[in-house]
Amino acid sequence: MTDLAGGDAELIAASLEEPERFAALFDRHAPAIHQYVARRLGRDAADDVTAETFLTAFRIRARFDPARADARPWLYGIAAKQIGRHRREEARALKLLARTGHDPVADSWTDSADDRLAAEAAARPLAGALAHLSAGDRHVLLLFAWADLGYQEIAEALDIPVGTVRSRLNRARRKLRTATGAASGPLIEARTHESDPA
Repeated sequence: MTDLAGGDAELIAASLEEPERFAALFDRHAPAIHQYVARRLGRDAADDVTAETFLTAFRIRARFDPARADARPWLYGIAAKQIGRHRREEARALKLLARTGHDPVADSWTDSADDRLAAEAAARPLAGALAHLSAGDRHVLLLFAWADLGYQEIAEALDIPVGTVRSRLNRARRKLRTATGAASGPLIEARTHESDPA
């Protein structure tokens, strides 16, 4: 069993001398990264992109800023770059979802059949609107909504200022509301994080 003791920064620092220690970082964060990538690109690509993300992280681990206790933003930033390489597949998947209303990645959005049908009906315009967002706006919105990162964490992940995160998120929400008639629900609802200033 991999030793999960210690913070992310400590694990990464220790892995410079003992590379096998990096496995604990993988064990800790790979499931969330995989789930996020699967939502963006589908299950088929998620295994490869998650592996590429952690392989890249391992290769560049000496560049990790040890002042950051949490490696999630760094890992999501690497994943976002990997996803960027797979943008065509993502756009194709979103267009398919817009046409069919069926999300093959999500097991079930709700437990009841009525709610599931309503969610599928809302998925079509939402997917179409997501497909038409710029890559930057889509990254910010989906890191916020699907990876549950705060503004500062998204800024760190994408190496952009917090103000840019706020403006991209605001623009993406506005475009989604316009395109969907505000039918996109939780994806564009405001969510506050304890670490985000009001």
